[in-house]
Amino acid sequence: MRLFNVAIIGYGFAGRCFHSYLIGLTPGLKLHGIASRDPQTRERIVRDRGCRAYVGLDDVLKDDTIDLVVLASPSAVHCEQAVAALEAGKNVVTDKIMCLNLAECDKMIAAAERNKRLLTVFQNRRWDGDYLTVKHLMQSGELGTVRWMELAWQGFGAWAGWRGAAAMGGGRFFDLGAHLVDQLLTLQDSPAESVYCRLRRDYDNSDIDSEALIVINFANRATGIADLSGMSAISKPRFRVHGSRATFVKYGLDPQEKAMIAGEIDTALESPEHYGVLHDGKIERPIVTLPGRWRSFYENVAENLARNAPIAVPLTDSRAGMQVIDAALKSAATGEVVRL
Repeated sequence: MRLFNVAIIGYGFAGRCFHSYLIGLTPGLKLHGIASRDPQTRERIVRDRGCRAYVGLDDVLKDDTIDLVVLASPSAVHCEQAVAALEAGKNVVTDKIMCLNLAECDKMIAAAERNKRLLTVFQNRRWDGDYLTVKHLMQSGELGTVRWMELAWQGFGAWAGWRGAAAMGGGRFFDLGAHLVDQLLTLQDSPAESVYCRLRRDYDNSDIDSEALIVINFANRATGIADLSGMSAISKPRFRVHGSRATFVKYGLDPQEKAMIAGEIDTALESPEHYGVLHDGKIERPIVTLPGRWRSFYENVAENLARNAPIAVPLTDSRAGMQVIDAALKSAATGEVVRL
């Protein structure tokens, strides 16, 4: 397989712990360089990753050896950077959230189509063990017909850095909401028809959202709820799924991130006490969590670049997610349900 050279824009938490690490594990991809405006960070890049350190995106785009640009930059600049990279003939992966609104999304898609280049979004949570387990329970029929899904991701306290600034696309609504909306849309085999959202900003020293509740109504009459909080010291279940045959409840987060930060993602294994439970109204039984595999995202990207394999996170999915996010922002501003 040909090696495709990759450059990452940004060496914060996402660029350092997610993208550069996973790319380094992927056959067919070579981490050629990472861009940072900070001289000390560039020194650390060379020392830690053994690759080239670029000054910025412009520096990367001038390098004809770069095949793929990964945007691990603040969400507010994804659109501008993605379009520039695509126009320069580069393939692009953006971290989530793809961008901040549907208009930006359409600009990015148009640039990818115009230049016949790959554009996809890093939706690694499609390879979380809990998500894969719910998907299996739905497809196997053990849950029956599912018409109600509640997904929650909660914590306590405002974030710092650019993720703590609303103008930069910070906050849980954009960051984690992108994951939960994507999971809801891909679990239901039916298009979203309307969206309602309540959004609060109650931190004393931050303008990002402290609470966000997104309600999606689907054409098949199913309801999906994404509950995001930065003011919840006691979390709700990560998944609560109601089916005609049973209910599934699962607490906790996928163990891959913790293992990845430690540098050993393949050791990620969920202990039995964190398994979800399935209850059919009479008997409750634990459900062994299927193993997650974040490696699959970049393996799929490499296969697409080398052999034009179908991309796992297509632009149709990404646009559908951005349409819901866009509608949720409008609903939060007006207090009304927004029909798609």
